[in-house]
Amino acid sequence: MPKIVLFGATGYTGRLIAEILVGRGAAPVLAARNATALEKLAADVGGADTAVADVTDPDSVRALLGPGDVLISTVGPFLRYGSPALAAAVEAGAHYFDSTGEGPFIRAVFGHDDAARRAGVGLLTAFGYDYVPGNLAAGLALAEAPEAVRANIGYFITDPGTSGGTRASMAGMLFEEGFALRGGRVVPERTAARVRSFDVAGRKLTGASVPGSEHFALTRSYPHLRDADVYLGMPGGAAHGLRVASLLTGSLARVTPVKRLAENALTRIVKGSTGGPAATARARTRTWAVAEVADEFGTVLASVTLTGGDPYDFTAAILAWGAQTALDGGLRGAGALGPVEAFGLEPLTAGAAAAGLTR
Repeated sequence: MPKIVLFGATGYTGRLIAEILVGRGAAPVLAARNATALEKLAADVGGADTAVADVTDPDSVRALLGPGDVLISTVGPFLRYGSPALAAAVEAGAHYFDSTGEGPFIRAVFGHDDAARRAGVGLLTAFGYDYVPGNLAAGLALAEAPEAVRANIGYFITDPGTSGGTRASMAGMLFEEGFALRGGRVVPERTAARVRSFDVAGRKLTGASVPGSEHFALTRSYPHLRDADVYLGMPGGAAHGLRVASLLTGSLARVTPVKRLAENALTRIVKGSTGGPAATARARTRTWAVAEVADEFGTVLASVTLTGGDPYDFTAAILAWGAQTALDGGLRGAGALGPVEAFGLEPLTAGAAAAGLTR
């Protein structure tokens, strides 16, 4: 019988997902590389099957899966550790979800579109706070203004906490090339090449451009869309500082030995598995995703703001919802799918609302 496999279950985000899945009556297989930690987690969540697997042994990851299964991968940084789980899902004929926010890995998943279609499976990358809210907000705005050809999407967080895995992923992105949607095509563009302000809850907030899944996903459902930018909210000074820093790191990244030395240094400094914010801290966090869609002259035709709580809580809840829905046959197609394309606008809206994100 098909099952949900949660790979990286003993990590910070994995544990949150495990708690939700078991709490909803699902029977996931909890997978990670440490058998002792798995046994403790299974006991903590009230009982679950476990399996030991490690990305350094791809056969152990492949052994987790059979046809029709649903794999949730939280093993990051994904550029370093994510490929074995993705390859295993496609080979096994299993649907795939991940929690990445890393633009280059998102691009790699969409590069598996043809293989996933042949296998008859769905690949849903960045299916968490990165980047479901922006896809949904933009989808709702484009439904109101179907003639729009441009989308600007912003993510804003108050009182954020970060896990070790998030910090490691962010550090790994410093020397990677970004991208944007231009003329209906995804093209290279450095991170923070653009800085923009949005109206958020009665305030003007600033964001710097980042690579997201929206650049690939939105045109799958809205082929008339020609240009899109995704912005991560931060103070204006920090946004402009990141813009300058990205010029420097972009130059260094073109010198392979320098890039390798810098990445190795960051790996030693920024550790991944170091936990994350406690429930009390997460309870204080608020988030907004804003999408503005415009015509070819830049006139805004529709704007949608979605409001939610902590990004980690949302990520865990939406991944659990997506995996269970896929297991129940709720995916609307095969291939590398965007959130709207995979589930439809109304079901995704309802799933996001159940995960705490509402208009």
